[in-house]
Amino acid sequence: MNKLSLPARALRPLLVLPACAALALSSCTLFKPAPQPGVTDIELVTLNDFHGNIEASKYVLDSANGGAPRTIVAGGIDTLGAALQAWRKADPELLLVGAGDLIGASPAISSMWADEPTIAAMDLLGLRASSVGNHEFDAGRVELLRQQKGGCNSPRADKACKLENPYGGAKFQYLAANVIDMVTKKPLLPAYKIEQAHGVKIGFIGAVLRDATEKAPASGIAGLDFVDEADAINRQLPELRKQGVGVFVVLIHQGGRTTDKFDQQECSHLTGPIVDVVKRLDPAIRLVVSGHSHRGYLCRVDGRLVTQSDMGGHVLSRIKLSVDTASNTLRDVSARQEVMIPGTWPANPALDAYLKTVRDRSASALARPVAALAVPSVPREKQDDGESALGDLVTDATLAAGRPYGAQIAFVNNGSLRHDLDTGAGNRVNVGQLLAALPYTNSLVVMNLRGAQIRELLEQQWHGGRDITRGLLQVSDGFSYTWDPRRGEGSKVLADTLMLNGVPIENGTVYRVVVNNFLAEGGDAFPAFTLGANRAETNIRDIDALTDYLTRREQYGKPAGRSETQGRIKRLQQP
Repeated sequence: MNKLSLPARALRPLLVLPACAALALSSCTLFKPAPQPGVTDIELVTLNDFHGNIEASKYVLDSANGGAPRTIVAGGIDTLGAALQAWRKADPELLLVGAGDLIGASPAISSMWADEPTIAAMDLLGLRASSVGNHEFDAGRVELLRQQKGGCNSPRADKACKLENPYGGAKFQYLAANVIDMVTKKPLLPAYKIEQAHGVKIGFIGAVLRDATEKAPASGIAGLDFVDEADAINRQLPELRKQGVGVFVVLIHQGGRTTDKFDQQECSHLTGPIVDVVKRLDPAIRLVVSGHSHRGYLCRVDGRLVTQSDMGGHVLSRIKLSVDTASNTLRDVSARQEVMIPGTWPANPALDAYLKTVRDRSASALARPVAALAVPSVPREKQDDGESALGDLVTDATLAAGRPYGAQIAFVNNGSLRHDLDTGAGNRVNVGQLLAALPYTNSLVVMNLRGAQIRELLEQQWHGGRDITRGLLQVSDGFSYTWDPRRGEGSKVLADTLMLNGVPIENGTVYRVVVNNFLAEGGDAFPAFTLGANRAETNIRDIDALTDYLTRREQYGKPAGRSETQGRIKRLQQP
């Protein structure tokens, strides 16, 4: 059989069985019987989009075993550590690898320490390598290299090295074949890492979505070129072959979606950017571990297995590579998903102890009360028109902070809002809950935009179908407009509906706008913000603006927050 033309049966994802995951390891047959002579089996475990979720969190289990979707608690480094400990008893040479966004947009227990607890947890879990994700660049290339190499020279000086000093850096290797330093013309980080298990060399090649430039502050990635993913990956194979590698695995922070259910045994309906990348890979690459879209799937694309493990550490993918040792080629790939249900596996003392240490160090700061809200929770979920209650609240707080600089309108991108703003007893919100909802601590920038530029800015929301993946900008009180989904790009906003405090926006009039520094640099593919004139760097962090706003509202006897949207953005309903 031609080693580059494996039959379809050679790549078969196995059914996700949470019921099996809830049993002891010895009770579950994970893969096929012992390998045939001349074939060596290698077990990989993969995760992606962990986003600093070192504690267990809510997870919606999608129609598992034919039932209705249900919400459970899953994940946490203690649970992941317990599962890996059990699996390594069966296979001590198991390899754990990742597909990016291990850090960034993290819960406060990790973000308040510059995500150093997550890096340390990954080391304790035995992670060997991971592609970078777009969120690894949230604080720029300098901080990413510090996370890798260690040290305390950080743009996040208020957080770095505060948990442990000095910070030693990651023991695992970040990979980025397609992130090129424009000066050296070489990858910013290694393009690949060779690991060996059961006598077989495996080449792990890492890449991040080319559009990561839209997801990171421009100033933080200046001098970096994010090149085509497939081309960069394919270029690594000759060098890997010279080193005796015949088995190649791609770790890529790019993803897709599928209509197939979570418990679907065969996924053949994968769509999204990952599909085009996979189709252009060298035929010798038979396994692609993906991320970014926060979906769990085991799919086939052109005969290759493409996996993703949901997000937040709720699920791990278990993959078996069957390697023909005579020809040094991949013969078979099979995979399954394991839901990380706490209490399923015997405890891992090292991970339990580390999680307790971080919790104890964080508890008093995160539990500090901030203010009472008018409702128990302000939801992040967007309505059909594109507006969210949390978006309304955060833009109002942003506008209030920008008022001393003349601000009239505030915009906030949905990507900055990561979680519902929940409260505790008496509807009181604490520091941890605030940081869970607004974790980036971006600074605010005030600028001038003409009315025509604001119109163009709003139209950019739909360019290239990006409204599907990033949603619409959230807007502050007093600003409103109506959009028509039937209209083409560039003409979605109904001209006579664009208002500020009931007065039409005029194309030639200058308006003072306040946004976070990410948007101010054109982030999320909003280049109109880069045209803003008379900029003022306020040095006010978005989280501080929200804290101050909530505190003042409570002091005035009018606690902030609503559970419903306020009709600032309206979607024209079809007759």
